[in-house]
Amino acid sequence: METTTNFATNVAARVAGEDIKRGDYVTALTEIYELPSFLWCCSGGTLAADEPVRSVYKASDAGQPNKVIAVCLPFVYTKQARGGTAIFDIRKHQLARLDRDSGRKVWKRLRKNLKKKRK
Repeated sequence: METTTNFATNVAARVAGEDIKRGDYVTALTEIYELPSFLWCCSGGTLAADEPVRSVYKASDAGQPNKVIAVCLPFVYTKQARGGTAIFDIRKHQLARLDRDSGRKVWKRLRKNLKKKRK
C-alpha cells in the first residue's frame, strides 16, 4: 500500500505598485498612519511641528483576497469577495500578491458563503 500526499505551501509575496496588474489577487499586509508631531507626546526628542510621525500597523483585514480591477498609481482599485470595492493607496498600504490559485479558491469560497447568507 502506498500513500501519497499532495501538499504545497504557497507564499504571498510583497509586491511593488508597478508590478500589480488587473486580475491579480492582493491583500494589505500593513497600513501606515501619519500623525502631526505636535500630537506625539511620547518622544524624547523634539520634532518640527510640521513633521509627521509615521506608525506602521498590521492591516486589520490582512489575508482577505481583493481582485484588482484597475491600477492608476498610486491607487489600486479592487473588488472585494464580500461585495463592494476597496481602494489601496500604495503610499499608505504595503500590498502582497496572493498565489493565483490560492487567491481564486479563497475568493470563490467567500463569494459562496456570502450567497448562502443572503438566502
